[in-house]
Amino acid sequence: MKTNEKYDVIVIGAGAAGMFAAITAAQYGAKTAVIERNPKVGRKLAITGKGRCNVTNDCDAQTVMKNLPKNPKFMFSALSELPPAEIMAFFEREGVPLKTERGNRVFPVSDKAYDIVDALYNKMKKLGVTLITDRVTDIETENGAVTGITAEHGTFTAPKVILATGGLSYPVTGSTGDGYRIAKSLGHTVTAIKPSLVPLETRGGCAEMMGLSLKNVTLTIHESGRKKPVFSEMGEMLFTHFGISGPLVLSASSVMGEITEGKYTAYIDFKPALDRETLDARIMRDFDERKNIQLANALRKLLPEAVIPAVLKNAGIDGTKQCNSVTRAERTALAGTVKALPLEITSYRPIDEAIITDGGISVKEIDPKTMQSKLISGLYFAGEIIDVTGFTGGFNLTVAFATGYSSGKSIQL
Repeated sequence: MKTNEKYDVIVIGAGAAGMFAAITAAQYGAKTAVIERNPKVGRKLAITGKGRCNVTNDCDAQTVMKNLPKNPKFMFSALSELPPAEIMAFFEREGVPLKTERGNRVFPVSDKAYDIVDALYNKMKKLGVTLITDRVTDIETENGAVTGITAEHGTFTAPKVILATGGLSYPVTGSTGDGYRIAKSLGHTVTAIKPSLVPLETRGGCAEMMGLSLKNVTLTIHESGRKKPVFSEMGEMLFTHFGISGPLVLSASSVMGEITEGKYTAYIDFKPALDRETLDARIMRDFDERKNIQLANALRKLLPEAVIPAVLKNAGIDGTKQCNSVTRAERTALAGTVKALPLEITSYRPIDEAIITDGGISVKEIDPKTMQSKLISGLYFAGEIIDVTGFTGGFNLTVAFATGYSSGKSIQL
């Protein structure tokens, strides 16, 4: 058992935030150690963006904040210190060429997330950061100040500790909630934890449409008792056996609260570019051209074949009817369903399928300029463990790098 090894700072967790914090602290001259429970660093980082790693978003700090539905103001100082342009410049300097794609999403030119992981790992090694494979069980304190940490196979002394253990999403990568437990034991508040950027289950599932991917549709989420929708955007989504997924759905999940029966309903507008009047004229024209064809077959020019049965069922129309026998009322119901096919949301998918965790250490207990705990001197936080969430598009990794930088730089203050 290793005992009494002394460092200026110990970082718990070798994910995006933890490695960036360690690099920053080491650059400022701190004798730095990173303790990671996995034998390999950056396991979650390596699978982000479907293995391509959406490093950041090529936008300014204000735009990042607009894409943080949870506690955006808390990130003002950190993003001012390390905006996306600085994140991009860092990886370019470390030999990872980047490219910007649709939605200003930034990826390595190689499309390999491991290039990002390797860049961070190699930078740590160059700076002399000590990497220790162990699982931290406790952060030790005395008189309200950090004195070190206890791990399963050793104890380590340090006056400053950065907690960057991630959330609960993708637990196979090591995000098992250890950081929440440790923070709670030190008196910190952990806000309600739920999955975010996660697929949604619907009443009865969507098995008949499973595998269908939609582009340029509008997804709107309504909450019972509220006039304004909680979410409404145009983009891409897909149907699964359990419900709905894809970029639009993941973003919608990040602004929803606890799901109870009848609370949330999703509406899909298959033709957002057409208003009701224009859509009705389009349907009339199609029906005139196919007067003696069954309705279900005639709609294939308007809609993907897989969604036609669901649309007709919701509109209350027999799909075997010929187009020339469809009434005006039925045509109105059809247009209404094409513009707003309802799906009752019954639950989130399990948190281990979520991209990130919603909830974490209360930002009220963290200094936004330094990421230091307001309760324990020498304790800092970085990354997903903090109660800040972002939409898809590189915003969550931007938060990870920015908070990692702030905590690492603050070690020397």
